[in-house]
Amino acid sequence: MMWKDKYKIGVDLIDQQHKELFKRVSDFTQTIRNEENWEAKLDKVKETMSFMKDYVIVHFNEEEVYQEQINYPELEEHKHAHAKFKEGIDNYVKIFEEEGFNEEKIQEFGGKLMAWLIMHVGKMDQKIGEYVKSKGGQI
Repeated sequence: MMWKDKYKIGVDLIDQQHKELFKRVSDFTQTIRNEENWEAKLDKVKETMSFMKDYVIVHFNEEEVYQEQINYPELEEHKHAHAKFKEGIDNYVKIFEEEGFNEEKIQEFGGKLMAWLIMHVGKMDQKIGEYVKSKGGQI
């Protein structure tokens, strides 16, 4: 799963962060699907978990601040989607802490990250770009 230019919303900071998210999730997915070496997989899972935990908070905050600045009409709905995703990541962190890392859960986590990125960045965030364009790009 690669970044596509059609995912751009036209706001540099947010587009850069989305690219980074795609890159990380893409790397992660490749590692868990292809890597024969379990240790390498585990390292990648741990690295991805800690990245996602921190990065989504930073990214979501910045995206929400931007939406406030432009009086984005769907801000509350968007915040709710962000909160649910953060909760989802925290749940996996808990599962991995309590039950250890098993192959099935790792694959499931990778699948969820992918699905979320496509749904959120590919669909929900596009509406921000459309809103900006509808205002003639003058925000």
